Amino acid sequence: MAYALITGASKGIGLAIAKELSRRKFDLILVARSESLLAQVARELANEHGIKTDFLAVDLAQTGAAQQVVDWCSQKQYSIRMLVNNAGYGLSGPFEKHSLSEHTNMMAVNMTALVELTYLFLPQLRQQTKAYVLNIGSSAAYQAVPGLSLYAASKSFVLQFSRGLHQELRRSTVSVTCVCPGSTDTDFVDRAQIGDKGRKAAEKVNMTPTEVARQAVEATLAGKTELVTGLLNKAGKLMAWLLPKGLVEQTAGSIYD
Repeated sequence: MAYALITGASKGIGLAIAKELSRRKFDLILVARSESLLAQVARELANEHGIKTDFLAVDLAQTGAAQQVVDWCSQKQYSIRMLVNNAGYGLSGPFEKHSLSEHTNMMAVNMTALVELTYLFLPQLRQQTKAYVLNIGSSAAYQAVPGLSLYAASKSFVLQFSRGLHQELRRSTVSVTCVCPGSTDTDFVDRAQIGDKGRKAAEKVNMTPTEVARQAVEATLAGKTELVTGLLNKAGKLMAWLLPKGLVEQTAGSIYD
């Protein structure tokens, strides 16, 4: 039986996607940093939904982490029919506020690990009758965001890479979808060290991880190229396209100054 592998699966949107897929009777491989949380989630989902689950604790910011995941799956003789590249985080504030290593670690998780996992699992995904790659982007992918400059850029990369790969693979058995949530009720604001103004703005438009996961899984299984979750975020995407970039960037940046 082939599995769905989810990175960042111990909490937030990744956990919600795991729950959504388990309800659809997907067997799951859960990947994140916290072994204790993964063990608990894997056990609960297996018991509740009668599916097979396993987990691997690994820090995707570390060099060679993606290969470690692939090698572990190979040793366990797990085949993958859905790859969910959900792991990611942000760093807020002026670019120079954070150390270079903090920035490169974020880039490694948000971009490098995603690309490596996709590349390494793609030959196996091609062997499935139908296979899926779900990459989690962000509504921040559609414009520069001062105060979240590198995070927004990393998610723009995820979006453009996903769209291009979707077209490359359109005649294959593999479908690639990029889902771009806006503000979601997770611990993103804590890890990103978002200030009070940004937190208050997020609270007004927060979606639940459960709703984001439902829309994400539906879009993926339907073979869609791209999805922005929520009506307000769709409107924001349209405004980012219609309005002058300078105005859009100033407005976005005012939330994080």
